[in-house]
Amino acid sequence: MPTHASSTHTTSAALPLAGPLTGPAALPLAGRTAVITGASSGIGEATAEELAGLGARVVVLARRAERLSALADRIERAGGTALAIAADVTDPVSVRAAADRVAAELGGADLLFNNAGVMLPAPVEELAVDQWQRQIDLNVSGLMNVVGAFTPQLVAAAAERGVADLVNTSSIAARNIFPTFAVYSATKAYVTHLSVHLRAELGPKRVRVSAIEPGIVGTELQSHVTDRGALDWLEGSKEAMEWLTPGDIARTVGFLAALPPRVNLQQVTVMPTGQAS
Repeated sequence: MPTHASSTHTTSAALPLAGPLTGPAALPLAGRTAVITGASSGIGEATAEELAGLGARVVVLARRAERLSALADRIERAGGTALAIAADVTDPVSVRAAADRVAAELGGADLLFNNAGVMLPAPVEELAVDQWQRQIDLNVSGLMNVVGAFTPQLVAAAAERGVADLVNTSSIAARNIFPTFAVYSATKAYVTHLSVHLRAELGPKRVRVSAIEPGIVGTELQSHVTDRGALDWLEGSKEAMEWLTPGDIARTVGFLAALPPRVNLQQVTVMPTGQAS
């Protein structure tokens, strides 16, 4: 069952510098508040730590409260500021409550990394309807719940400081053909296409919108796969190439957010060097 309990970890300690630099150049996201969904593992977890290291206050959202608490503790021990909120993005009430809390405690978000998702490939003839629906609920409806809850904060922040960021996790599957991944690929095509439209709508309001389309990244997504053919394909690809790591995507998000306000990378495809397509 989704949990709506939440835990909070905050600190006002200054973040340690990574080197001899001081001031804005050392902490390009200082003063910003970033919300990361799907933050209890993988790309979301790595991105929370990356953005905190760049100076942002981070809000980590996911269902697993204990994992979020441990993540927030690590960020605090490194000198950062973190707020952990256990929330189910497929539940719009839960997401709105999380957004209200971010507004009340941190003044609102100006960076949203919309990252929660699931990948459940299977041949369409198997009629794995429950898996189809789970992917649609999380990858599409969950994403829209988060967009709806936090976009007003992004628009307000952009009006005040001149920039805000909405970054959505899509996939190379949004563009390429992967048999048995049809439903997952379709949900990610939705994410990419939605992002382009949101950019046209929100760009004039100084909210930058980007879609990140990774190739194969080693995360928990693979552990959710039950289809034997897909598992064999994934295992073979792991032997044939070096997969991306969550940290690779985290650094990409940090790069996007640290760009000058006039610069918006609409879509970023991040591929393992050995993955052809």
